[in-house]
Amino acid sequence: MLGPVVMDVSGTTLTDDDRRRIASPLVGMVILFTRNFENPEQLRALCREIHEVKPGVLISVDHEGGRVQRFRDGFTRLPALAQYGRMYEHDAGEALRASWSHGYVLAAELLARGVDFSFAPDLDLDWGHSRVIGHRSFSRSPKVVAELALAMIDGMHAAGMATCGKHFPGHGWANADSHKELPEDTRFQAEIIGQDAKPYAWLGSALDSVMTAHAMYPDVDAIPATFSSRWLQDVLREKCGFQGVIFSDDLAMGGALGLGGIVQRAEAALRAGCDALILCNDAAQTDDLLSGLERKATPQFAARASRLAPRRAIESMESLQSDPVYVDAKKRVPATDADLIDWEE
Repeated sequence: MLGPVVMDVSGTTLTDDDRRRIASPLVGMVILFTRNFENPEQLRALCREIHEVKPGVLISVDHEGGRVQRFRDGFTRLPALAQYGRMYEHDAGEALRASWSHGYVLAAELLARGVDFSFAPDLDLDWGHSRVIGHRSFSRSPKVVAELALAMIDGMHAAGMATCGKHFPGHGWANADSHKELPEDTRFQAEIIGQDAKPYAWLGSALDSVMTAHAMYPDVDAIPATFSSRWLQDVLREKCGFQGVIFSDDLAMGGALGLGGIVQRAEAALRAGCDALILCNDAAQTDDLLSGLERKATPQFAARASRLAPRRAIESMESLQSDPVYVDAKKRVPATDADLIDWEE
């Protein structure tokens, strides 16, 4: 990852403005959305175009499964992660094998189309409160979440892709949607660390990166976790021993807007301990950030970011179809039970 900023692009091909922004020395990653996708061939061409503008820039996507799967046509329809938690209750071994297969198929299919990285898996606990998490979570149990997430991480690693656990320290309790407003989790620190943050401590070095939650935990700090050194330094780095990249969640989201303009928000996130800054769906703010942020690359950033690069090249879907591991893994990926479907096809 060449720089700390993660930016989006406008459509299915690059505009001149997209190219100008990607060329900024601050940009290290481009994140894609459904609007950037028409079909697998177009996606491959877009990824080539991005890499031609800046060789070495990473291309990413939110591609978890369930309702958070940006690319569908030509991709395996991945279930909501809650499906594996349900399987675990009846057959833990089969659930772990299926979660590994989910990670392998997810990563291999993206790599075969030119996408380097996915922000997955979700490590939030499903307390039944959060409108934005819900079936994106494996389970309410930290132990089950950690075990199923580790299987999925191992599958992604086997395919050649790095991983990102989210949303630290936990987004499953508070009801509000941080895309629109600031969620508040009023529990005591000991409960949050002993429950929601536990998968991060257990997974440790298996995680290549972590994404923060735009949520506030008043017993710990009066600002959202993204901007809190108490959460990112004292808990995530020190207590959990995490040494990988820390991504902010999207700094244009409603849950992040209370700390000033975009440059002020970015600087606050970096001071708190974030290594990389996601900013999406606001071209004017992206321009302001790229022109106003002063940030020099450090050896520490380079070492952490080096873990995010793909570990394997997959030339095409055709070559993947002859991979016996992929063929077997695809057979093990289950459909989502009807009552867990919370999206429209």
